[in-house]
Amino acid sequence: MSDNEFQRDIDYSEFDFFKVEIAEDGVTTVTMNDPDKLNAVGPHNHWQLEDIWLKLARDERVKVIVLTGAGKAFSAGGDIKLMAERAQTEYGLKYALRVPINTLRIWDQILMTPQPIIAAVNGDAIGLGTSLFAFCDMSIVAEDAKLGDTHVRVGLVTGDGGSVMWPLLVGPQKAKEYLMRGKLLNGRKAEEIGLVNYAFPKEQVLEEALKIAREIAGQPMWAVRWSKAAVNKCIRDQVNLTGELSIAYEAMTMLTQDYKEATTAFANKEKPVFKGY
Repeated sequence: MSDNEFQRDIDYSEFDFFKVEIAEDGVTTVTMNDPDKLNAVGPHNHWQLEDIWLKLARDERVKVIVLTGAGKAFSAGGDIKLMAERAQTEYGLKYALRVPINTLRIWDQILMTPQPIIAAVNGDAIGLGTSLFAFCDMSIVAEDAKLGDTHVRVGLVTGDGGSVMWPLLVGPQKAKEYLMRGKLLNGRKAEEIGLVNYAFPKEQVLEEALKIAREIAGQPMWAVRWSKAAVNKCIRDQVNLTGELSIAYEAMTMLTQDYKEATTAFANKEKPVFKGY
């Protein structure tokens, strides 16, 4: 059987949230492409974050993936305005019931994608945006980018992967400080505490990520892929141990009054008053 028989015609046109560019050397740039909304994620494009990894995994042309964002942000995470509107309606319950499986599917697919994934964090990455780069195999960030998992600020448990990856990357106590305070940090500080691999001036981020990607693309493919798979085994175990519980807790907090108050206040740029119920 020749290598050509493994090739499949992969079509990415269904993914309007993503722009996929495959270079001749197999280095593939995947760009979240909704700059007007800071590449935020909501019900309209959440499915694309779940599904695109399956196609990339099956694309024999793809050797290494570089994930980045269009415009000034990597990803603002959840669309707070949509969250606030959803919290006030019956759809809020329907969405909460779907969150656990849908979100876990993103992390499973990223971890199971055989090709290495390098995050080129060109700007701010908040909430789910932070988890996106944390689940990648390496992260190169803009030194002035604002980063952080701010779920608690809108009344939510850090279920979008933060409770899994932050303790693994920076240790439990440091992770709890940032997660429970909803604290932001810049790219340089993130490099210092081990949350990311490298921090560079914003204009250098993508090229530095591509430089590493080209180096990896020139390595023996199966040695690279199986090294990734071996390390990710412990991360997948942690997702099974912590991820399912934390995302279930997040879904539960979507049903609280605190969540309704926090998202509405955040969307209206007001200060919320929490009553603890």
